[in-house]
Amino acid sequence: MDYLQNASELPYELPDFAAIDLAELVPAFRAALVDHAAQIAAIANNPEAPTWENTAEAWEESGQMLQRVLAIVFNYTGANATDQVREIEATISPELARHFSEIWLNRKLWERICDLPEQPEGSEEEALLRELKKSFIRGGAELDDAQRESLRDIDAQLAELTTAFGAQLQTATEDAAVLLNDEAEVTGLSAADKEYFAKAAAERGEEGWLIRLGLPSIQPVLESLENPAARAKVHEASLNRAAGSNEATLLQIVRLRAQRAELLGFANHAEFVAAAETAGSLSAVEELLNQVTPAAVANAHSEYKRALDKMAVSGAEGTAGAADTAGLSGADWPYWDAKLRAEELDVDEAELKKYFPLEQVMVDGAFFAAKRLYGIDVRERTDLAGYAPGVRVWEVTEGEESPVGIGLLLTDMYARPTKRGGAWMNSFVEQSNLLGKAPVVVNVMNIAEPAEGEQALLTLDEVQTVFHEFGHALHGLLSDVRYPTLSGTNVPRDFVEFPSQINENWALEPAVLRNYARHVETGEVISGEFVEAIRAQAKWGQGLATTEFLAACWLDLAWHKLSAAEAEKLAATDDAAAQVESFEAEALERAGVDVNGALAPRYRSAYFNHIFAGGYSADYWSYLWAEVLDADGFQAFVDTGAAVGESDDTADLDDDDVRFAGERFRRIILSRGASIDFEDAFWMFRGQQRSVQPLLDRRGLSQG
Repeated sequence: MDYLQNASELPYELPDFAAIDLAELVPAFRAALVDHAAQIAAIANNPEAPTWENTAEAWEESGQMLQRVLAIVFNYTGANATDQVREIEATISPELARHFSEIWLNRKLWERICDLPEQPEGSEEEALLRELKKSFIRGGAELDDAQRESLRDIDAQLAELTTAFGAQLQTATEDAAVLLNDEAEVTGLSAADKEYFAKAAAERGEEGWLIRLGLPSIQPVLESLENPAARAKVHEASLNRAAGSNEATLLQIVRLRAQRAELLGFANHAEFVAAAETAGSLSAVEELLNQVTPAAVANAHSEYKRALDKMAVSGAEGTAGAADTAGLSGADWPYWDAKLRAEELDVDEAELKKYFPLEQVMVDGAFFAAKRLYGIDVRERTDLAGYAPGVRVWEVTEGEESPVGIGLLLTDMYARPTKRGGAWMNSFVEQSNLLGKAPVVVNVMNIAEPAEGEQALLTLDEVQTVFHEFGHALHGLLSDVRYPTLSGTNVPRDFVEFPSQINENWALEPAVLRNYARHVETGEVISGEFVEAIRAQAKWGQGLATTEFLAACWLDLAWHKLSAAEAEKLAATDDAAAQVESFEAEALERAGVDVNGALAPRYRSAYFNHIFAGGYSADYWSYLWAEVLDADGFQAFVDTGAAVGESDDTADLDDDDVRFAGERFRRIILSRGASIDFEDAFWMFRGQQRSVQPLLDRRGLSQG
């Protein structure tokens, strides 16, 4: 336990993963709680008058041991969730919730914070004081004694329930993996995919091809499987995972969130969440969704009709029967849409992937783009070890020849059974000038691990995900603030996705693309014709993609706009599964996002991890809000000659212009964390207030 009581002696305080004994994590956590509670008590009970140093900065300096333990536990629960890790999470989550409830409800501490003088306008101190007051108020500091007791109980229950939802979902998703036994069922898959799925089956002691499910409703393998029955098996497994296991849990989560919101003076949980985001209100969120939904649904209907026509012309049968009578099911749509895409865009998907080996995409793509923009260098540290086989450690410095270190980046790119689906960025150490800490961050993905001696070849979507997650990493790595509360990605959800989505643009920027998109066998740089094809491919199918996303947004809000009484009534049901199914269907009908019964929301309720186990409850819309910032904000790079963007001009750009624009973005956005006024910062970078029109144009949703 000593290695957790004190900061790691490894470079940048990288945890010494080899020394970590899982059996010690719960005792270490409880020791850290005692330590943190004592530090908080010392601040609250300080007989001296409150000053910035003995109250605000003392708060920021407290809980370092607790942070070290939690960083390990919560990173492990996502990326390496063995049964033992899940038990640890289930044990500590309610204890942690009770601990912070006691802090937010500490009257003496709240009074000291309220007694602190106002801080200079625009300073980090002003931002920190604002964040502290907001956190305490939203944590119940202004409630009476009876309300405080209710809030304590609600927070503890929510911690248990959200942890249970995530654990149940991970188990249910693994259990729902589809085993295909007949060679005819895997017709259409590449040899590499077959090998990967066969290996997965063998690891479970099975013969055949095991298709594990990703988090979204639509599984990528549907684009390739020629056998309609096989597509139906996979799609049904995806839509029905966790059915019968998570519904009662989510209904209780919804009930408790609604009760908490009302306790804190809000009409519902959605209002509670929106008030803390840059959006500011639920009405602003719904206004954006209503701007986008009608055009997206219209486009989706058009895409559906074209895919149906393609199936009919092919004389094939879909999963629901003959093409001329049954229509196109949700299992068939991705397959026939992919056929249309290949035909009209003339893109050989298997050949395209050969230009995107993982190593090139990371090093010669994402890392190269960061060097052009910010002058930083990313080099692997083979002397440092990650927390699991295949996890790599990279040092980030201010330049190739610079001894000035910025921090460490861990990359954990390959799927494994103990890792939840999707992709994300986390921190092991957060940057803070007050504490003298440099950042240590991790990017996690779920790429199929290649056979020994082979390279992982990425889809275009996976390429963009590499750039997206590295954008989050840059937000954490390039942070330069005094206070850990304000550090890096500790910003509202509808702003945190802005830097990551901005970074996606560099994946298809000609100068960057030419540097990494080289054929894995020949070394040939991707041709201009291929580039144009993949640019068109990136815009393909936006009706379906946008509508399934919007359906999930509306579903999220429907659950979280319920009043406490309405949520209580739903949770009292004797048949949770039927109640959830009925509520979901009604919510989607109200939203107007149905497309011939063939479009499911990106996540159905029972496997909506973002909102019932992640940090995006009533907040899934934040991705769209941030994309508005991205679609408009990236134009600043184009306007200053630092990017080509949508232009056909492929001339080399001036390196100084690129570097200048990158430094502006770093200085105004990436380095500032939550120390900024987010709207002002966007205006300073863009030169104007945000507009939704570039988003509508990008997604092909503009009217007239």
